[in-house]
Amino acid sequence: MRNFLEDGDEARGAPSPESWVVYIDLDAYYVSCEVRDRPELVGKEVIVGPPPSEGPTRGVVLSASYEARRHGVKSAMPAQAAARLAPEAIWIPPDFAKYERVAEEVRDILRRFSSEVVPFSIDEAAVGLGPVSSGEAREVAEKIQRSLRKELDLPASLGVATSRIVAKIATDRAKPGGIIVVETAEVAAFLEPLPVRAIPGVGPKTESLLDSLDVKTIGELALCRPRDLERVVGSFARELIALARGTPVERHDIESGPHARSTDHTFARDANTWDEIAPALTDMADELGRSLDRQQYRYGAVSVAFRWGDFTRSQHGGVLPGAAEGAPPLREAALRFGRELWERSVNSGPRAVRTVSVRAERLEIRSRRQTTLADFDAGASRVK
Repeated sequence: MRNFLEDGDEARGAPSPESWVVYIDLDAYYVSCEVRDRPELVGKEVIVGPPPSEGPTRGVVLSASYEARRHGVKSAMPAQAAARLAPEAIWIPPDFAKYERVAEEVRDILRRFSSEVVPFSIDEAAVGLGPVSSGEAREVAEKIQRSLRKELDLPASLGVATSRIVAKIATDRAKPGGIIVVETAEVAAFLEPLPVRAIPGVGPKTESLLDSLDVKTIGELALCRPRDLERVVGSFARELIALARGTPVERHDIESGPHARSTDHTFARDANTWDEIAPALTDMADELGRSLDRQQYRYGAVSVAFRWGDFTRSQHGGVLPGAAEGAPPLREAALRFGRELWERSVNSGPRAVRTVSVRAERLEIRSRRQTTLADFDAGASRVK
């Protein structure tokens, strides 16, 4: 990359270019992966999830094409409800191995543009560009978008800003298939009319708390006094106000990446015994552990959650003795915490589990792979 200080600029005190972030969100990712392999589905109502035609299901929609979304179908919606809204939709069972493989191909493309690539989920990632001009940042975003479409036939929306959180918000507004660049001087104006729910981390509970103060937009949030907001949302208040006023507080997300990753499984029928729950926990922990390992993440804490038949939720977990990686430690911890949660809960009376979740927390990118007993076993077998 060229030097941005021309002769004499430093002596005149010319400001250095700002560091920019491109945030990429693959549009309707699971559906896009399926439609590119079946061109006859282009333009049709497509839903990735457990097909209701195969019998009663407790599963949910993983992804829906924009044609299906026009009927009100959304991700995480119960499959039966989605089938009623879009009765003509074509259902495709999920192929997670394919989605993981394609996601890695996406990251390979992103790494051509920067060494700072951090995936935040299977279909979202941030790319740090360093000190460039806004025009050059837009040019990189356009090249990324074209490369994803040309090489992988995947549509993507991109947000570009000097703040990762603003770039993420811009990406959401760019859907589907657009690019939005937010200049530093325009951050406050860009955010002002947006609802507070547009801010990552602001969910229904925080939205309700802000509504109690008659704060519905980010612009209204900017007018709040920090101490008034702290009484309602605690320490999150100052970050919210700083963002709303156009000076977001960065948490070095590009360097540290996501803080947690989780997966869940909904049983076809509520699970009434530990023997039904344990195999699901094992499979989920193994899949999550392998996925994190491929992305070179370690984890420092693990938790397990049950959503019961009455839709209440219980969770149990803890911090590990040290940073771990790969599937075995995650599986061991998930089974231990899951068994403890099950025994503690059923002592109060018979209960059935609708959905089980496994979550790996305190993620950090590893600099080198840990050596495990499995590595020694593999080496010994090769010697033989």
